Amino acid sequence: MERIIENMIYASRWIMAPIYFGLSFAMLALGIKFFQEVFHLVPTILSMKEADLVLVILSLIDLALVGGLIIMVMFSGYENFVSRLDIDGGGDKLDWLGKLDAGSLKNKVAASIVAISSIHLLKVFMNVEKIDNSKMLWYVIIHMTFVASAFAMGYLDNVTRKKGH
Repeated sequence: MERIIENMIYASRWIMAPIYFGLSFAMLALGIKFFQEVFHLVPTILSMKEADLVLVILSLIDLALVGGLIIMVMFSGYENFVSRLDIDGGGDKLDWLGKLDAGSLKNKVAASIVAISSIHLLKVFMNVEKIDNSKMLWYVIIHMTFVASAFAMGYLDNVTRKKGH
């Protein structure tokens, strides 16, 4: 009986496979939104103020960072928790595929979130005259919380890896 339950629990990891596949639809939505922003930018680019152009570009960078985060979670999560990806041996295979364990993935996700938050905070600072000071303070506090969390996770991961050796 115990063996059957353990096998069922182990097989249940495949429930995650459609979730990771579903993230590809999130990538599609992100790609559509990215090119929608580019499409809106093109006709106004010559009449646009430099600061407004920088804000649009920061938004595009933000979308690209989120896309990278989705790819990382989708591929690494599938490989770590469901099954190895058997990709043909061509030169198209990502170097990091199969090298990110759950701890490394967690740290990369935290670093990506900090990068995304940094871009958002930079956009806020570019628009500083339109934002209330109390809101600005909260943006900085939230960003610093992300930074502190990422640092703490990296530090704890480093400490636990050293203890494991």
